[in-house]
Amino acid sequence: MQKINPFLWFDNQAEEAMNFYISVFKNSKVISVTRYGEGGPAPKGTVMTAKFQIEGQEFVALNGGPMFTFSQAISFVVNCETQEEIDYYWEKLSEGGEEQGPGWIKDKYGLSWQIVPIVLQEMMGDSDSAKSSRVMTAMMQMTKIDIKKLKQAYEK
Repeated sequence: MQKINPFLWFDNQAEEAMNFYISVFKNSKVISVTRYGEGGPAPKGTVMTAKFQIEGQEFVALNGGPMFTFSQAISFVVNCETQEEIDYYWEKLSEGGEEQGPGWIKDKYGLSWQIVPIVLQEMMGDSDSAKSSRVMTAMMQMTKIDIKKLKQAYEK
């Protein structure tokens, strides 16, 4: 059992969201689904929690009702090695959601994701502050991050 698990509160879409996320991420699986019994806050037999794993990270989704919603204060970062990966996750996770940029999207369930290239952290951490500043300026003009444009700014 994982020591710390993200616990995601949904109104009534926990199972739907879990199935969506495991369809997007290739290395994922359903771990378990529990259902409300008699006397619960939802009808007997409806999903209470859905536990799933994405890329080795376990998540729990709860159908807890409409009292709480997601905000951008919490997001999940998807570290990508290639532009193709960025494009794939951007397209899949933003479908029905909202592109916020730079590199941020809100999916159709209101959960925020950052789709970023691994090379960005390397560029931003460069000891040459002029290079990292150019990269930051270029990135701030983007919605979906473009590795080629970041590299062009870095190498100027």
